[in-house]
Amino acid sequence: MKRKLFVLKLVGVAVLVTLALIVGFFVYFNLPGPAPSDQVALGVTFSQRYARDLGVDWKQAYTAILDDLGARKLRIPIYWDIVEASKGTYDFSDTDWMLDEAAKRGAEVILVVGQREPRWPECHIPDWVKQEGNDAYREARLTDFVGTSVMRYRDHTALTVWQVENEPFVTFFGECPPLSRDFFDSEISYVKALDPSHPILITDSGEFSTWTAAVARGDIMGTTMYRKVYNPDRGYITYPIGPNFYRLKAQVLKLFMGKGNFIVAELQAEPWAKGWVADASVEEQYQTMNPDLLREYVDYARRVGFSEAYLWGAEWWYWLKEAKGQPAVWDTARELFRAKN
Repeated sequence: MKRKLFVLKLVGVAVLVTLALIVGFFVYFNLPGPAPSDQVALGVTFSQRYARDLGVDWKQAYTAILDDLGARKLRIPIYWDIVEASKGTYDFSDTDWMLDEAAKRGAEVILVVGQREPRWPECHIPDWVKQEGNDAYREARLTDFVGTSVMRYRDHTALTVWQVENEPFVTFFGECPPLSRDFFDSEISYVKALDPSHPILITDSGEFSTWTAAVARGDIMGTTMYRKVYNPDRGYITYPIGPNFYRLKAQVLKLFMGKGNFIVAELQAEPWAKGWVADASVEEQYQTMNPDLLREYVDYARRVGFSEAYLWGAEWWYWLKEAKGQPAVWDTARELFRAKN
């Protein structure tokens, strides 16, 4: 009987300690965190594909981001299905133009290479590759594309960092082939071999990953950072985590892995709508992104304190201003960029 009571007490203590730890971590994660850091530089991810899908002139949007907003840090995908729409025929003219325009203004560019790159459907594989239906063929052709891209831009004055694939470990999202970690590792090694002078960025989910795989492979680890999203079953939800959630993960990885240079590669700065964003009313869009939320999320990223934060949604700001006559988000972004950059 005494033994049973002892075991029950032991189990009870263990349960209480576990609950206390859970509550403690929850409270810690939701603390405001440190004061916002003025050392966090702001940038944008720019997708010519997304701007075009929204129906705006993507070149005008791009130059407005540089000249009106004053952005000087850019993350730009080199889309495989655009550059090599036909087998063996490369058209880098759009990427050339974007890099040259950035260089004219002294802007710095992260170039994204691979098959998985920013914007839906996440993987941008040419139709002529898909028609083969063969993983070995796809990987061989992808290697050629990545190598050609690196060789073309490795000496460009605007280039600062190579990003290899985009959130490769987020396999639950997007229309993509299964991830081959061996092939992904070979991609990274190939880029490093062709261009040892520029660091490699690997990105991962901020909310659903430990980041260990990304940190182990890259020189820089880039996290996503979303605050308010739409869930078909639960409606609009705000992630119940504060800046300390990201700070603690980074500190733990630095301690146990002995490395870790962290940036925010994708900071939510556009709506998360029920469907295609352009079909939603402005009122619905404003539920998950508006001028006040933009300021709040930039403040949040600055409390996390990573060196850079690339905002996700500049094309939408431009579309909202030009197509909908709603310049408030764009104007707020301009204030934020010109105040700190």
